[in-house]
Formats: sequence, structure tokens, C-alpha cells
Amino acid sequence: MPWDRIRGQDAPRNTFAAALEAGRLAHSYLLVGPDGVGKRQFARELAKAFLCEHPPAKLTACDRCPACAQVNVGTHPDLLFLRTPEDKHELPVDEMRAFCAQIALKPTRGPRKIGIVEDADDFNASSANSFLKTLEEPPQGALLLLIGTSTDRQLSTILSRCQIVRFSPLSPADLKEVLAEQGIGDPTKLDRLAKLGAGSVTRALALDDDSIWQVRQKLLEGLMSPRPPFQQLAETWARFNEEAGKETAPQRLRTSLVLQFLIEAVQNALKLSLGTAVPELDAAEAPLLRAFADRIGAVGLMELLDALVEADFHVERRVQLMLIVEAVVTKFPRESSR
Repeated sequence: MPWDRIRGQDAPRNTFAAALEAGRLAHSYLLVGPDGVGKRQFARELAKAFLCEHPPAKLTACDRCPACAQVNVGTHPDLLFLRTPEDKHELPVDEMRAFCAQIALKPTRGPRKIGIVEDADDFNASSANSFLKTLEEPPQGALLLLIGTSTDRQLSTILSRCQIVRFSPLSPADLKEVLAEQGIGDPTKLDRLAKLGAGSVTRALALDDDSIWQVRQKLLEGLMSPRPPFQQLAETWARFNEEAGKETAPQRLRTSLVLQFLIEAVQNALKLSLGTAVPELDAAEAPLLRAFADRIGAVGLMELLDALVEADFHVERRVQLMLIVEAVVTKFPRESSR
């Protein structure tokens, strides 16, 4: 069954099923949750169920008719997508206007027209205002599905006009199953990625890369040394980001993963400074973290941790990555020469 491919998201599906059964399906929904938990796949499957020519059951597409085949390849005339261009940080207002104009046209194949906004986090004031009329007075038969990571990143004008549907991180068991389907067969690696993936398939797959562990080691050893070579470390990190390709999304993911490694290391150093046991800590790293903690103290560690968390927030806000990298490495203390 098509829905079987989407794991761990029974609650969102039940939300739509209950609304449909009660005859209270809204026109606009905001699907929010971490990246890599199936929101986009869910939106496509939901669209397919509504556009299917022979649905055998509510919210379940036959997956065999021409309409289902067109949805699967993204060519159904009544299914529209709006994405932020790779070279942009925000949804351009011109593309939003074109999207709204297409949604306003009558469906060509059935009673419904479905629009999926894949990057609702990227609204700016202009594109949001352009979208408001469509949200307030949607064309008959239109269903709008907006995809974002958090309600905190949405403009109030958008939030007030959408039903919120929340998606959760995948459980380790569900994440392991998805990773196995992606071709990861080593049980030890599966366990490790499922633990570190934080419930996100995207994050877990990105961690299945030896280069990120090499960069992690270089950065930790360099940044936690008494006299960090800041420029060299920034160049190492920036080069690692650029090796992800020209598209900004993979580069930002790599930046965020490195920041998470640094945050975890500083958190462990803080625990050590407070005399708290850290049983999961790698024995080879313990002396490095303990020496770092002794050198800068608990207050310094907490200030550094705040700076790292703030940097991760700026990654999501699409601040220029090189500025983030340079700011982060120089936050680490250097012993004054005597």
C-alpha cells in the first residue's frame, strides 16, 4: 500500500481522515515538523488520494490509474508545486503570483486542484501578502498544503489562515527500516545512524559519509587546542561545505551537522566540568574535552554553547555560510601568549 512507505506519521493521516469523514476538510493546511520525516512524501500521497480516479478507500489511492501515475512523476495538471529557487533565500513574489494564478483556474481532470508549497519557511512579506487572497478565498475545490519546519518560522498572517498538522521525528526503529530500504545493510552502521539521525532520514543519510567524521575530528582537535589555527580550521570547514555541491541545501545541512557535533562536544565538556559522568563519551576524546573544560571553565562553556546554538539558528535563516563558519571558529578561546 502506498501509505506504508511513510512511517511514523499515523497521527497526521488520522487528522485528515477524520476531517474528511466529518465533512470538515479545510482549504489550507500547514504541515510542520523536522526535515527528513516524510512531510513532502505525505503531501504527495495525500494529493494522489484526492486526485485518484478509482480510490479503493478513503485517503488511499489505487496507485494504478493514469492520475496516480501522473502524480507519481509530477505531471498531473491539477497538482501544482511551489519551491524556492536554489539561488534564492526567499520565495520570490513573482513566482507566488504565478502559482496563485494557476490555482485559480478550474481543475482539468476532476473536482479538485491541489497546490503544494514546499518551502513555507521561506515566505517574505511580499510573497505572503500575495498569497493571502488565495488563502482567504480559495477557489472551489482547491486544497493548499504548505510545508515548513516550525510554526515559529511562519508569518502570523499565514498561521492564522491554515490548519496546523504536526509531524514527529521518526522512531529509531522506523528510521532503521527506512535506512535499510536506502541500501544501508550493516547492522552496526544502522544502529549508529538511527541513534545520531535525530529521527530524520535526511540527517542520517548525510552522516553516512566518512568525510564528515574526519572533519569532525580535525575541528574538535583544532578548536579545543590551546592555540587554535582559526583561519586553517575555517578553510577546512568551508571546503567541506563546498564539497556538497553547488546547491545551498546540502551545504547548509553539512554546516548544521558540524555545528551539532560541536554543540554535543561542548555539552559533554560542560558535564565533565560539573563532575557529571558521561558514559557515552568516547574514551579517546575524554582527555581533550576535560582539558578544554578545565581551561575555560563552566561559565565560558555555557557562553560558547549559546553562541553555537545561535549559529545553528542562523543556518536555518540562510545567513551566508562563510560568515557563520568564521564567526563560530573565532568564538573558541585561545590562550594568551606570555
